[in-house]
Amino acid sequence: MVSTPPAAVSAAAASAVGRRDSHSVESLLSVAVEVFNVRGYDGTSMEDLAKAAGITKSSIYHHVSGKEELLRLAVTRALDGLFAVLDEPGAREGRAADRLEYVVRRTCLELVGNLPHVTLLLRVRGNTAAERDALDRRRDFDHRVAGLAAAAIDEGDLRAGLDPRLTARLVFGMVNSISEWYRPGGRGAEKEAGELADALTGIVFDGLRNRA
Repeated sequence: MVSTPPAAVSAAAASAVGRRDSHSVESLLSVAVEVFNVRGYDGTSMEDLAKAAGITKSSIYHHVSGKEELLRLAVTRALDGLFAVLDEPGAREGRAADRLEYVVRRTCLELVGNLPHVTLLLRVRGNTAAERDALDRRRDFDHRVAGLAAAAIDEGDLRAGLDPRLTARLVFGMVNSISEWYRPGGRGAEKEAGELADALTGIVFDGLRNRA
C-alpha cells in the first residue's frame, strides 16, 4: 500500500465537510473514502479522519460508530451500483453474449462514475467484517457474470472451449484495472467515460465472439 503523509490528502476533502456545524454522514463519507484511498484503510486512524474533516473525533462518533462503519457504507454504495447493473433490462433480456457485453460496458461506466468508492472496494482484503462481507458480495457478482459467460458459450456466440469463470475473471480484471490508472480529464466526464467503455468492450468482445 502506498504510504502518503497526511498533508497529501487534499484540501478538497476537508472542504467537503465545511463548517463545523454542517457536517453529515454523507460529507464524512466523502472525506473517509478519499483518506482511505490515499493512506489505506488499515493505515488510517480516527485521528487522521478527524484532521482531514476538520472536526473532532467525538463529532465523527456522533454520526457513525467508527471507521469500519464508514468503510461499510462506502463499499456498500459501490456494490449496490454494480448489482443494479445486473437488474437492468439490458442485462436480463436477449442473448447471453449481448447481455454480457451490456454488463461489461455498464460496469465500466459505473466504475468511472463512482470511481472513489469502487476503487476502495477493489482494495479491500478481508481484514474486517465489513471487508469480508464485501468480498462475499463481489464473489456473488463474479459468479453471476460467469453464468452469463457460460450461457453465451452454450448458445454459440462466444468461442467454444472458453472457461466461463476464467473468462469472467480476465474480462473484469481489465475493467477493474481502470481504477488504478484512469483519472477524469477535461473533455467532459460523460463523453470520456463512454469512449472508454466503448474501447474496452470492443477489444474484449472482438476477441471473445465466435466469428464462424
